[in-house]
Amino acid sequence: MGLFDRLSRVLRANLNDMVSKAEDPEKILEQSIIDMQEDLVQLRQAVARSIATQKRTEQQYNKNQTDSNQWQQRAQLALSKGDETLAREALQRKKTSADTAAQLKAQLDNQGGQVQTMKKNLIALESKISEAKTKKDMLKARVQAARANEQLQGTMGSLNTGGSMAAFERMEEKVLEMEARSQAAGELGGVNIESQFAALESGSDVDDELAAMKAQMGGSSPNQGALPSASSSPPVDAELEDLRRQLDKS
Repeated sequence: MGLFDRLSRVLRANLNDMVSKAEDPEKILEQSIIDMQEDLVQLRQAVARSIATQKRTEQQYNKNQTDSNQWQQRAQLALSKGDETLAREALQRKKTSADTAAQLKAQLDNQGGQVQTMKKNLIALESKISEAKTKKDMLKARVQAARANEQLQGTMGSLNTGGSMAAFERMEEKVLEMEARSQAAGELGGVNIESQFAALESGSDVDDELAAMKAQMGGSSPNQGALPSASSSPPVDAELEDLRRQLDKS
């Protein structure tokens, strides 16, 4: 393989790649419809010219056919008058007109076939353009949907979902930690309340016991409830003083 062949292939490949990347489906579809409509206009003009040519050929054919018949009648008239030379000239003119008419008839038949073929092509092209317009709208809608989906996927891909989820997890841990602290504080508060009630209940027992002792002492006999004599008061006072010292130390 020659160097120029390889270089030519590389250039064509790069050019095709550039063209392929530069192609916008929507623009290409629009341009394709425009091109087809231009072809339709040219085909209509060609059909119109062909029909016009067919009409002129038909007029020429009819004229030569009429001339041939007229020269036939003139030849008969000249012959009836005894002028063979004039009759021969009329027949010669008749032959020329008849030959021309025959040629025009063949041409007219050929033109008629061409016009019919061009009309069929025109109808087919109009149908293709109508179908292409419908398909173009569908393809454009699909292109727009594909672009929107591609943009959405790009947006989703650019989002830092990992960081966002990590933030959610951290906040969830913080909420759990706050709930744990709140529960612990509630439990501690409950313990203090329990302790207070327990103290109250304990104090109540002591008071009840003290009241019972007072009642017992109040209901005892005079001898039992009498205060000790002066000779026995110092030991009692000493005992009370010792109890106070023990209570102060505790």
